[in-house]
Amino acid sequence: MKCNPLREAIRLALLPVTLGTLALAAPVVAQDSDDDAATLDRIEVTGSRIKRADIEGALPVTVISREDIDLSGELNVADLLRNTTFNSFGSFRPRSGSAGQATASLNLRGIGSGRTLILIDGRRAPVSAMGGTNQDLNAIPLAAIERVEVLSDGASAIYGSDAIGGVVNIITRKDFNGVEMQLGASNPSRSGGETEDGSVIFGASGDRGALIAGVSYANRGIVFQRERPWSNDGASTFSNNFQNPNGTFFSAPSGPTQGTSVVPGGCSAPAFSVVGNRCLYNFALVAADEAELRNSALFARGTYQINDDWATYMNASVSRVESFGRYAPSLATAAVPASSPNNPFGTDLRLRHRFAALGTRDDTVDANAYDFMVGFQGAIGPAFVEFGARINEFRSYNLGRNYVVIPIANQFIADGTYNIFNPFGNSAATLNAMKATISRDSFSRNEEVFALANFDLFDMAGGMASLAVGAEARKESYFDTYDSLSEAGVIGGSAGSSSGGSRDVTSAYFEALFPVLDKVEVSLAARYDKYSDYGNDTSPKIGLRWQPLETLTLRASYGEGFAAPSIPILTQQPSFAADFVTDPATCVVFGLTPNCTNPVTGATTTPQTTAWVIANPNLSSETSTQYSLGFAWDATDWLNLSLDYYNIEVDNQITPVTTNTIIACLGGSAIACPPGLSMLPTTAASGLPFEQAVPNPQLGLGLARDPGTGGILYVQRGFTNLGKLETNGLDLNVRTNFDFADWGALASQVQVGWVNKLRVNGGRNLVGDERTPQYRVSVQNVYTYGDFTLGWNISHIADTDSRNALGNPPRADLPLDLPSWTTHDLQLTWAAPWNGKITVGVQNIADKDPVLDPLDPTGRGYDMNLYDGYGRVPYVRYTQSF
Repeated sequence: MKCNPLREAIRLALLPVTLGTLALAAPVVAQDSDDDAATLDRIEVTGSRIKRADIEGALPVTVISREDIDLSGELNVADLLRNTTFNSFGSFRPRSGSAGQATASLNLRGIGSGRTLILIDGRRAPVSAMGGTNQDLNAIPLAAIERVEVLSDGASAIYGSDAIGGVVNIITRKDFNGVEMQLGASNPSRSGGETEDGSVIFGASGDRGALIAGVSYANRGIVFQRERPWSNDGASTFSNNFQNPNGTFFSAPSGPTQGTSVVPGGCSAPAFSVVGNRCLYNFALVAADEAELRNSALFARGTYQINDDWATYMNASVSRVESFGRYAPSLATAAVPASSPNNPFGTDLRLRHRFAALGTRDDTVDANAYDFMVGFQGAIGPAFVEFGARINEFRSYNLGRNYVVIPIANQFIADGTYNIFNPFGNSAATLNAMKATISRDSFSRNEEVFALANFDLFDMAGGMASLAVGAEARKESYFDTYDSLSEAGVIGGSAGSSSGGSRDVTSAYFEALFPVLDKVEVSLAARYDKYSDYGNDTSPKIGLRWQPLETLTLRASYGEGFAAPSIPILTQQPSFAADFVTDPATCVVFGLTPNCTNPVTGATTTPQTTAWVIANPNLSSETSTQYSLGFAWDATDWLNLSLDYYNIEVDNQITPVTTNTIIACLGGSAIACPPGLSMLPTTAASGLPFEQAVPNPQLGLGLARDPGTGGILYVQRGFTNLGKLETNGLDLNVRTNFDFADWGALASQVQVGWVNKLRVNGGRNLVGDERTPQYRVSVQNVYTYGDFTLGWNISHIADTDSRNALGNPPRADLPLDLPSWTTHDLQLTWAAPWNGKITVGVQNIADKDPVLDPLDPTGRGYDMNLYDGYGRVPYVRYTQSF
């Protein structure tokens, strides 16, 4: 690239700003080397695969190149980033039995996906419609990506709220001419999870313009619980058991089931079995662990050089994510009065029932994301200017079939319309009258305009001082609407809280670079954000870069940030919940002792009380401080390494407060309590008695007690600001390159993410507990010999304590520790003489099981955020270029 003063000024302005910061908003395609037009591609300071010390910035950044992506063998962006060492404790993957069945997120530093910002070419990725608090990686096609840049330091001063944990900038392909087609497939050694993928990419360029477009698909099959030894046996007493009115299991006084709670004749269908004195249902025979996922996308990018000074660009993409999940049949507890034909004992009973005759609960998701951006960039006098507009939209539809409507089921069981002694013998008319198809309609939309300028300021001892200034304005719209039956809490196995609203966000920011001395640079940045529904905040940052040697760069930064409450938290509609409580006065009202034990049997029983989940309009933002220290060293021609320390604190965390926390706080027995809790009136604002009352969000969070008995009448709970989160650790990156001349070349990279501390509200250090490993290691080896490339990737996750270790006391028959997890992936690629590439590979070549925990609370047997249960996965891919 030819150099001129303008280009050099822009390069200096952007040098300490990793991820291309302001420049990467939407770069144009580079022109021929003899073209003097200023183009941002030419000056991206984080663009090279192995960064040299003379272009290391004040902030740590890691680049995942297109070659790295191909060598990983991964099918999608979510799997690629989930395995990085920065994703300390794993992240959410699409799973059956979840409200986020088709969603995949990223959780840098383990402090929450809502505190990780995902960018596409420097602009915010679409917000997931299912949840509204984080961005969905499934909506980004892997085939469209040129590289991924991970900024492992907070960047609220540059990008605003939700960049507390770090930033991932996904750079799409730009410089491409010709046609490239790819097909691939995999077949795991264990049933389920098979994949297929394909893409076609076209690129063409002329003297003044360029265009790249492509289409891709990537599918992964469903994984059922019965197909894995660690999850194929699920025993649930929600099957067909009688209970006493107080919730304890009934003991039949006579008949063929004397002494048991089993409904006579009602525990003989497939998946049902009598064990001891209980009827059990094996839900694992029908339920799925991982949902089926089908991704397809169409994307295009165009640029046009208007004249020597100005260019325009366009980005557009459409992606679709389809998912299928299967859960075990609906379940519920119903009243069986003494007079019911379903009651053979003549005393009021309850029924703990699995409505297996209705069929499995089958959920399908159809999510569609649309993204369009257009912009201009060029020179106005001494300044380099860029401005543009962007709109993206995410729409998701969810249908759930074969869910039971609890009030109808209660009625049918009470009057005998539904026969509990032979559930599968009930007529189709009866079964159809009890079940419903539920729905969820989710939507998010982002409209924004932006502008920025870079220019010189004045000469300093180390060079020219530079300044970048910019402004943004965006409108965020969101709604998440459940069907009315789910909202009312009358659907067995489903509940929903609708939310929706919009906000305007206006922002202004600057970044200045001061080369105060030769080899010493100081960068200052600040950003002001104003939210129409919340308020405003300012995020400052300072960075220092010192290069004492040509091969050594020392860097440090300090910044402050914030995260505003999300639209769903601020706007969710009240929804009903039946919360379990351990409250002495309430237990006495239920006929129990103050310790919540049955005075006759001595069994412990936890009563339920009415709870309303409401929005909290009084939420403030959570604030953060973070700093980092590190160095990058080109030790020799074949060795480069970097080491960075990070420290993050988040105050006034936005977190849900539980019913039992409210009880403890208002009773004076809690240590950390949120502000604003209160005793609520026993009647609604309308003056109606409590039995007819509806939730009143204006009263805030708290509870109401009966003036006579002291028992809890109802609770209003939701999100609040509470406490502090603290974490710190180290990131190590070591890169080597060896050239063996006629014997090929070997490139290796070792990355280590080590977490020293994770503490919430001043409690003990959680690092090393189950689900929070202290470190992760990734090793990549690439050996190239002629037309052949051999890749060997190693992934290691440290051992942790088991959930049993947290018991008081722990169980002697279960382990206290969970082992580490190491997997090896191999890949061989041949570059054929006809411009084709044949790739064969195996992930997890040793067929290693995930790390199992007998007390895993999800019923899956292992932590799906950290590990996967695919086993050995052979795959093959073919790429043809024209």
